[in-house]
Amino acid sequence: LVQPPVENYANPKTCFFHVLFKAAALAFYILSALFFNSFVIIFVVTVLLSALDFWVVKNVSGRILVGLRWWNEINDLGESVWRFECLDQESLARMNKKDSWLFWWTLYLSAVAWIVLGIFSLIRFQADYLLVIGVCLTLNIANIVGFTKCRKDAKKQIQQFATQTIASRFSSTLQSAFSVV
Repeated sequence: LVQPPVENYANPKTCFFHVLFKAAALAFYILSALFFNSFVIIFVVTVLLSALDFWVVKNVSGRILVGLRWWNEINDLGESVWRFECLDQESLARMNKKDSWLFWWTLYLSAVAWIVLGIFSLIRFQADYLLVIGVCLTLNIANIVGFTKCRKDAKKQIQQFATQTIASRFSSTLQSAFSVV
């Protein structure tokens, strides 16, 4: 019985850092009560780790693992405008499936973990810790929304490219057919 070769991660270092800051923020928040009595230390370190995670995901692992990048800017009219970048169709097709799977699952699972921790804080009437969770969850959800919109925009661009390519081929085929007649 021959088994197909197992696909490895194409970018193991990027995958490691993609997971590291998420895990560090969650682990520090959960374990900090054992070592610190200071809410300020817990807040600052947890939010700092979560901010590092936000930056790494948005600017590094999103580009490398799924070929997407997003940002939000304010235009001259004061309106918020989403901007999206994605690799070309060929490069996107060559993206490693394991890398992509890790990217999306950890993005969503970390948000679920923060929501569960928020529920526990609500049950224990720890309103101050809800602030920490709120900041971390907001950063995580910003990446989820940004990359989800970016992925939808990339799919739309690919569909438009395919439609234009088919239309131009059809047009050139018709032209060549009529030029023969």
